[in-house]
Amino acid sequence: MKKKSSRVTSVDVAALAGVSQSAVSRAFSPGAVIAEATREKIFEAANKLNYVPNSFARGLSTRRSNIVALVLGNRDNPFYMMALHEFSRKLGAIGRQALVFAVEREENSDRALMEVLQYQVDGVVLTSAHMSTRMTAMCHDRGIPVVSFNRILPSLETPSVSCDNRNGGKILGEAFLAAGARSFAVLAGDANGSTSNDRVRGFTDAVLAAGLPGDSIRLFEAHSTYEGGAAATREMIEGGFRPDAIFGIADVIAMGAIDELTYRYQLRVPEDVMVAGFDNIPESGRLPYRLTTIEQPVAAMVERTIAHLHLDDPDRGVGPAEATHIPGRLVWRDTIRGEAFRPT
Repeated sequence: MKKKSSRVTSVDVAALAGVSQSAVSRAFSPGAVIAEATREKIFEAANKLNYVPNSFARGLSTRRSNIVALVLGNRDNPFYMMALHEFSRKLGAIGRQALVFAVEREENSDRALMEVLQYQVDGVVLTSAHMSTRMTAMCHDRGIPVVSFNRILPSLETPSVSCDNRNGGKILGEAFLAAGARSFAVLAGDANGSTSNDRVRGFTDAVLAAGLPGDSIRLFEAHSTYEGGAAATREMIEGGFRPDAIFGIADVIAMGAIDELTYRYQLRVPEDVMVAGFDNIPESGRLPYRLTTIEQPVAAMVERTIAHLHLDDPDRGVGPAEATHIPGRLVWRDTIRGEAFRPT
């Protein structure tokens, strides 16, 4: 007959270490005050007993799970993988865990949020995902703060944190103009997304401010993917339009455009067509691309997003629906002609 194993508890650890049960709890609680010698004694006892603290049980008593839900709506853009890595790193440093929920492109996040609420999470971060006002209210009613990351959702009364996308688009427009471009293709992303729209708006502002006509810019849908960037480039070239410059509103779009220009149409970048992107994902700096782009300040954006969650002050309540825009940085590489552009 198989012997039933008994689960080791904090009481067992406390007895072996010769400390109180509350000391064991503090030893495994990030940020709790406890003497280092006592902590080491408790960890040594825990190792001997193969003890692992039960986070869910602790959450029942403290009403805090130390879990932050990240709802991801675009898995095709490597930028969001960068952001998820940074969220995991920064949350881990303060004793929290990230729980990722993925939704399909353009799918409303409400179904995922219903699953999120089952985990008694301490906060929700929406990364390029949609959410209804009803679901936002449900989170707020439960004291769960919601923050939008890299997207502004005006209909939701939640804080948002993003790069200054409009100014980034403006900087790239001015860089193309300084390099002599007079006709432009913009390969856009989600037509309903503030991120794409703000970048397009900033780029258009720069071109029109230079006195060029509106029809010098043509807009193509690229769906925020590599494949979308390639398809939009084919549509553009085979439709008889070969611009001086192409702005892909995300690096992954611009990279699809570069490969299509180079390998399908034997056009040189930047000699025949100049290209720029946005995000500065690691792949954009590799030799086949060497893409000029705007670097999103991911670390600062993630840090500000986590601050909006008030994880150490849960009684503070939900913050105001303010939009934070953090400036990006121009990364000059090889896909725009001329000397390095310096915006004024």
